[in-house]
Amino acid sequence: MALKTFARACEQIIKGVDTTLSKISHSQVEVMINMMLWARFRRILVIGVGRSGLIGRAFAMRLMHLDFDVYVMGETITPAIGKGDLIVAISGSGTTKLAVTAAAIGKEVGAKIIAITSHPNSDLGKIADHVVQIRGRTKIAKERDYFLRQLTGVHEPLAPLGTIFELSTMVFFDSLIAELIQRLGKSEGELRRKHATIE
Repeated sequence: MALKTFARACEQIIKGVDTTLSKISHSQVEVMINMMLWARFRRILVIGVGRSGLIGRAFAMRLMHLDFDVYVMGETITPAIGKGDLIVAISGSGTTKLAVTAAAIGKEVGAKIIAITSHPNSDLGKIADHVVQIRGRTKIAKERDYFLRQLTGVHEPLAPLGTIFELSTMVFFDSLIAELIQRLGKSEGELRRKHATIE
């Protein structure tokens, strides 16, 4: 049996990610890098819900390898975030209630907010001190809340709603880590020493 849908999905997703990454503003990335370096000795909180949250956890792990004081929202060991700390909030739609609410609370206590979203003028984008636009989410689902979308099964064929954004964000974060490694003068060996030895 020929895997026609599988092959078409692979092609569509790869092309979508490639197109999306090519449209990321280098000036937006430069500002984010400077904010990350500024926050190197402060606390960094990564916020994301669902698949965006999983990608955020992977990003946080790499930041930990680089000796950043980084945490992920929802973990029991996450400390209070305050003035001068940095929040990286990930939401393709920019309307995910939990992410927006958490970012708003962070803003109230004086944290700086970086939003990773397809929609700079969204609720999250308006709260943020800086936005990196990753255009993969081409439209906002009729149901704006993440959890309700999951319950009602809102998806698109071949590349389910959000897939291009999420995969593009994963590649974006890994590329950002590579840039931070270079700017901090780190080596892969140094990162490896910070990697978990009990797995």
